Amino acid sequence: MAGHPSRRLPPHVSDQEATRHPGNTGGTERDDPHPLAALDPHGLLVLSHTLFTCAEQGEIVRLAMRHVSALGPYHAEAGYLATGDGLSRVSGHDAGALAVDDAQMKELGEADGSVSLPERSWNRAYGLRGTDGLLGYILVSSHSGPDEQGHFLLTSLVGLTAAALSLAATRATQHENAGELSRLRTERDIALRRLDTMRSTLHLQRTVHETLARVAARGGGEDAITQALYELTGLSALVEDRFGNLRSWAGPDRPEPYPVRSSAHQEEMLRQVAREAGPVRVKDRLVALARPRGNLLGVLALEDPGATADEQTVFVLDHAQRSLAQELMHMRELTEVELRLRRQLIDDLLEGTDETSAYARAEAVGHDLQRTHYVVVVHWPGNAADDSFTRAVEQATAAAATRPLITRRGDRVVLLTEARPDDDAVHAALTHELGTPDGAIGVSTRCDSPDGVPRCYQEALRALEVRQNSRQGSGTTFFDDLGLYRILGPGNDLRELEGFVREWLGELIDYDAGHDTELVETLSRYFDCGGNYDDAAAALTVHRSTLRYRLQRIREISDRDLADVDTRLNLQVATRVWKIILHGRR
Repeated sequence: MAGHPSRRLPPHVSDQEATRHPGNTGGTERDDPHPLAALDPHGLLVLSHTLFTCAEQGEIVRLAMRHVSALGPYHAEAGYLATGDGLSRVSGHDAGALAVDDAQMKELGEADGSVSLPERSWNRAYGLRGTDGLLGYILVSSHSGPDEQGHFLLTSLVGLTAAALSLAATRATQHENAGELSRLRTERDIALRRLDTMRSTLHLQRTVHETLARVAARGGGEDAITQALYELTGLSALVEDRFGNLRSWAGPDRPEPYPVRSSAHQEEMLRQVAREAGPVRVKDRLVALARPRGNLLGVLALEDPGATADEQTVFVLDHAQRSLAQELMHMRELTEVELRLRRQLIDDLLEGTDETSAYARAEAVGHDLQRTHYVVVVHWPGNAADDSFTRAVEQATAAAATRPLITRRGDRVVLLTEARPDDDAVHAALTHELGTPDGAIGVSTRCDSPDGVPRCYQEALRALEVRQNSRQGSGTTFFDDLGLYRILGPGNDLRELEGFVREWLGELIDYDAGHDTELVETLSRYFDCGGNYDDAAAALTVHRSTLRYRLQRIREISDRDLADVDTRLNLQVATRVWKIILHGRR
């Protein structure tokens, strides 16, 4: 709607004004800005003038019969006037009309009803009634029954015809009664007002449909829908998600900052609105839910502190809500398709895929694989790798230049991202989001092409394992910083590593297994703490003297000199392999 928005659509010119022609002033005439055909598309106003000026009852019925086809796909089969002897058919109707059994008309007993007509699936005899009873009938047929508008137009025509017949009868008998004329005029005015109301409603519906159709044709979108709703109603329009977060606003007086409602208050409001079939007033708002197929996708509302919304406003809001529901459902479907394609892409990249195909698929989902990437693996104990955890990880990495590719592997989330995480920034963001710091993140070295993604994935897994098995199990570990642990990663011969561990720790492993002790773990913690007795005892939660005793037993059982540099190095590497690679077995 162009121009300054108003709360209501422009009012129509009344039918009386449409038929009134201003007199000449200075020998000139002013053109009527509203042609009668536009104001009275079904011709009932013009017909009513003719009917009410006609004095002959038969002619009134014939005029009405000839006008039936102007109201829609209907045909006037016959017309009757009530006489002292019963019903008398009005002559002069369409010669092509179907044969009508006059006896069936008499069987109606002055009530409206149907009669038997060949080749017509629907027919109805409309009674023409005046103050003294039945004045006649008009029999209308069609190949299908009328809709609500058609029924209204037919009954309006019948009402106008009956009123004209009553007026003609009154004139003929010269017993005109002032009260009766007043009643007839009232009936006419009511009929005209009903026509005017129907015309206004049809105009509103057409305007709303055309406006929302233009919005859809231009690509739709929440902002376009709220703007159209504001222009149609003059009330500020807004869209919220189901949690009460503002997504779009059109109109004045937008609150800053936007108020945040509690979860309990939001859920109660949604239940209140969901109980009704259409828009519901909630305090200063008129609220409608966008829930296609029963799925609540958003909330559309009008700010109406003055409670000025009427039936037309409710109609506009209800139709805008349907457009919003379709838009949100379309957006959800596109998002789900994109998410599935992105997950399939990263899953294939992690396993190894054709480079040319990978570039093409990445471009199709808006991701540039030509840039340098890093593989990041995230694990958070107590948080299954479901959609909520995945979203939390994606939000924590949202500061990256572009949206990362993300997928789930078991209880871990894996990302392929252009931005190398800044130290513990991602870990800190996830700690804040999940409410616990007990998670670990592994980050690979840089990856310059798709065929390097599987290697980088293994590097990120190795960095994650080292972090989780280190003294400080939570935080972020970069493969670049692993040092010695890089040579202990995947790709080494596991049997050689097992043999190395048996060579240096075999006696201790067997002793632990036979005596339910923890000498290998004690030695590992001792080396982790750099040979510091106090730190090692604290890490093992034992007394310093207990640690000294265990180290002495380790010397005796293994027959190793812990003071020898080479021995200490081999023992330390062996404990790392035992813990990181073999996970404490054998």
